[in-house]
Amino acid sequence: MDDFVTLKDLAATFLEAGGVKPPATMDARSLMPQLLAEKSGVVDPTRDAAIFGRERHVPNAREDNLPYPARAIRTKDFLYIRNFKPDRYPFGDPRAKWKLAGPGDELSNASFSDMDASLTKSWLIDHRQEEAGKAFFEIAFGKRPAEELYDLRKDPQQMHNLATSPEHQTVLKQLSARLLKVQQDTRDPRFEDAFDQSPYIERDKNLKATPETM
Repeated sequence: MDDFVTLKDLAATFLEAGGVKPPATMDARSLMPQLLAEKSGVVDPTRDAAIFGRERHVPNAREDNLPYPARAIRTKDFLYIRNFKPDRYPFGDPRAKWKLAGPGDELSNASFSDMDASLTKSWLIDHRQEEAGKAFFEIAFGKRPAEELYDLRKDPQQMHNLATSPEHQTVLKQLSARLLKVQQDTRDPRFEDAFDQSPYIERDKNLKATPETM
């Protein structure tokens, strides 16, 4: 089965399997047609992409507890990412304490605390000023542009951003417009920077995308 699915589709699948009608606010889709399909390949042609979103991991990874908002759409051939606040560090602010020194340290005091502590993170930080690690450190922790586009056929590791490539402007605009429509249809609170207000409380009003919020 080659259809695109996401984790949230499991909830809709469980409800249908149990004979329960999903609530109107649920935008996930049941996977029962895929599970019961007798053919391979593409079962539902409308499942040709997956939508992703990110706001926060560690709440106080940045000053004022700000998140790192991003939305993305992945198709068979391309990945498009929209970083709404490119002035922020994607894995949290750099701080005086570069990494966890032991079990007693507080994660909130560590640099780039939106990335969990690991041997890889420690290596990148330890070698950040050396030739062997400088480029990888920047890829991992450096600020990112407002738009990213990757050709997954030629660049499965997503190392070469094609967002400014002249020959890729058509696909970039297509994916950007498609992602925007999904956000509009689902009334994404990011349009009003609602998730920057901690704690976030959903407000009962229409959220509309405008050029200023995009």
